[in-house]
Amino acid sequence: QVQLVEDGGGLVQAGGSLRLTCEATGTPFINGYMGWFRQAPGKQREMVARIHDDLTRNYADSVKDRFFIAKTHGKNAIELQMFNLKPEDTGVYYCHGLFPGPQEYWGQGTQVTVSS
Repeated sequence: QVQLVEDGGGLVQAGGSLRLTCEATGTPFINGYMGWFRQAPGKQREMVARIHDDLTRNYADSVKDRFFIAKTHGKNAIELQMFNLKPEDTGVYYCHGLFPGPQEYWGQGTQVTVSS
């Protein structure tokens, strides 16, 4: 059974930093990608950052040069380092993965709250 297990998130003041991690169990991280979406209250879920198995990265314009996604060496896991956080970064962050099949999976979500 494939699962995406998230960790991190929390409450931080504007300008602060947070780190999110997501580990995929039950599937190898090949021929696909893993990344993060977020959803703010009353808004649609949006892609934040994505890393492909060849380490190509994609970022939403709103987080470029503030958020950095990386694959954890030796593990089917990724991390998202978030710097200079803004109140508009507040939302539930969901780990997302596309794996061989293709099969798509979502994590349970973790809350990130940035206070002004």
